[in-house]
Amino acid sequence: QVQLVESGGGLVQAGDSLRLSCAVSGRTFNYAPMGWFRQAPGKEREFVASINWNSELTTYADSVKGRFTISRDNAKNTVDLQMNSLKPEDTAVYYCAVANTLTRLTKTSVSDYTYWGQGTLVTVSA
Repeated sequence: QVQLVESGGGLVQAGDSLRLSCAVSGRTFNYAPMGWFRQAPGKEREFVASINWNSELTTYADSVKGRFTISRDNAKNTVDLQMNSLKPEDTAVYYCAVANTLTRLTKTSVSDYTYWGQGTLVTVSA
C-alpha cells in the first residue's frame, strides 16, 4: 500500500520560510515525476511545483517561481518543498503527489498524479 505523509506545515509570518517534506512508503518511484499542489479554502487544488525522476527538470507555478524550490531524494523516497518569502496568499493545505507513469518530464496537472498525501496546512499571517 502506497502512503505519502507530509510534514513541516505551520503558522508563520509574511516573509518567513518553511520547508515541507513528504515521505513515500510502500513502493519506490525513482522513475516517476513528483509534485506539490495546494488548495486554499473555497478554491480548487492548484499546481505548485514538479520535479522529474532524476531532478534535472523542475517546473513551478508562476506565483511561486523564484521563492519555492522543489527537491527529491530517490534513495530516501522523499520530496521536499522549500518555501521562502512566504506571502499571505500562500496560505493553503499543501499536498505532495506522485505520478504513476514513466517519463523524463515533469507533470503539472492534478489528473497526472495517482498517489496523494493527506496534506499539511500552511498559514501565513500578514
